[in-house]
Amino acid sequence: MKIAQNLADEIVAHALEDRPNECCGMVSGADGTATEVFRARNALASPYSFDMEPSDQFGIYTTIEDRGEEILAIYHSHTKSPAEPSQSDRNNARSWPDPIWLIVSLADPENPDLRGWDMRDGKVAEVALEIG
Repeated sequence: MKIAQNLADEIVAHALEDRPNECCGMVSGADGTATEVFRARNALASPYSFDMEPSDQFGIYTTIEDRGEEILAIYHSHTKSPAEPSQSDRNNARSWPDPIWLIVSLADPENPDLRGWDMRDGKVAEVALEIG
């Protein structure tokens, strides 16, 4: 997945702004290249899990679809743990198997770690991110 530095920075900034709670949102794109980051509210307002606010999710989905793009990625943060899928993340991916799952870890807030994951059919594989 290709993502411009400014878009990756926007995801990290969202994570830092929403801490101590997890942040969440979507990334639109086409042909494996990210085009825009859409922030959503975490309806759970929790440092341990997220659930995208339904009205935000619907609005973002509609905007992306109207542009003829796709939901390239769903992103969220881990406030204390590595940027690796938790069991909750794996469970959530069953509802959205096609997008890449981006996780930004704030375990070391001075050095946030953004990683991508493909989670389909119970299998988890890291996706290379081409940031720049």
